[in-house]
Amino acid sequence: MEQELAYSFHLGSDKNKSKLAKKVAKENVSGTTSLANNAIQTAKDLSDVNKHNLRDYDNQTELIRTIYGTSDIVNDVKQVYLDEFEQARLEYNNKQTREDRKIEDYFKKVCESQNDIACEIIIELGDMDFWNDKSDRYRFKMVDVYNEQIKDLNKIVPNFKIANATIHFDETSPHMHVVGVPIIENCTRGMKKQVGKSKLFTKTILTEIQDKMRNACIKSYNKFYEVNTRLKEKQKGRNQDINVKDMGDYRKIKKQLKQKEQKLEKANNQTKILDNSSNNINEILNSLKPTKLNKNNMVISNEDVQKIKNYTEDVKDITKTVRNVNDLNMAIKDFEHSAFEIEKENRSLKYEIELKDNEIGSLKKELSTKDKIIGKLQTEKEKLKQELQKFKGFWHNIMSHFHKRICYDKDNNYKIVSDDLYKNGIFDNNDNEIANNIYRRVTIPDEKKQTKNKKKNNDTRF
Repeated sequence: MEQELAYSFHLGSDKNKSKLAKKVAKENVSGTTSLANNAIQTAKDLSDVNKHNLRDYDNQTELIRTIYGTSDIVNDVKQVYLDEFEQARLEYNNKQTREDRKIEDYFKKVCESQNDIACEIIIELGDMDFWNDKSDRYRFKMVDVYNEQIKDLNKIVPNFKIANATIHFDETSPHMHVVGVPIIENCTRGMKKQVGKSKLFTKTILTEIQDKMRNACIKSYNKFYEVNTRLKEKQKGRNQDINVKDMGDYRKIKKQLKQKEQKLEKANNQTKILDNSSNNINEILNSLKPTKLNKNNMVISNEDVQKIKNYTEDVKDITKTVRNVNDLNMAIKDFEHSAFEIEKENRSLKYEIELKDNEIGSLKKELSTKDKIIGKLQTEKEKLKQELQKFKGFWHNIMSHFHKRICYDKDNNYKIVSDDLYKNGIFDNNDNEIANNIYRRVTIPDEKKQTKNKKKNNDTRF
């Protein structure tokens, strides 16, 4: 019977920085630490990914295969930024009238924000139990499978631009790290093309991607290995395969069971010895002779009596040992079933909580962004009010000057200029009347309106 394989597709998340996530990754049944892939939010995060994926800290480079990109993941990601965002950056800058609003380096700008600059996806087929006894030749054939996974990922998620893909063969289970940039287009604010992990990888879309990728992976595996293997059923929860062996407590109980099985084997050996003792006891009993006084009574030596007593004690001890081990076997089976059901439910609940946390995190980011925008708008509003106030004062001075020159000094030159401004639409009727009518007060329209409203309010009080 062909063995079923587990498949996992993990998208990097900031939640993986928690102690619990690191512990789960450390005890992963596949023998890898792939579950700990974190969100890439800064240039430092990207540098750390580069060191981990390319194993910069050791000399086992022969067990690392980069099948997409170069030996520098940081530069690979920067190149994606140039290829994908440079045109959008230039178009955005051409529309800006202020230099301080132009974007000089989009990669640097995203690094300084709270958004992910890139994403890491871990793809893994098979677990430790499957790969443990496989040869290097067999394991390295996964290069062909993972190469097709890259092509499939490009087709299924074309807006996830892959920068680098590296396969690790230095751990128990061969797995692939894929680093790329999630892109959203036709944005109404800012650049038309931007980085957008949360919008590209929504809950629904991510589930669809994982389903398509796992089906494509098993097809590739069967093609290159010339087998007809099936995938393990996908459990409800974190969009990953769940195996009862993944539970930490289960391993401890299983270890205890093994110890008890050793005791059971010992008990079986004791039982064989007991069988021999039983034969000796039977011989003793068969050799008993009736007493001379009463045929119903038998004669037995003190030595034989002691043998029978020892035999009885051995029977009690061995029976107790066997009973304890059998009881433990039953308890283990019950625990296995109950723990598996509870674990499935817990995973489902944790997944729902994680989704809610992600939604809350996204809302907080949106709220923070809107608060910043509101703050900027308020600052701009205050600046405009100050500029308007200055302009009001300036216009008031101009009108006062014309009023004085024309109405009082009878300066004909100012009269000519006033008429020319009126004809060209610079002075309106109100301005022209102020400039030429000595009986008009020199007030700008807003002030005049405020004066009328104030007078009206005063009149209505009585």
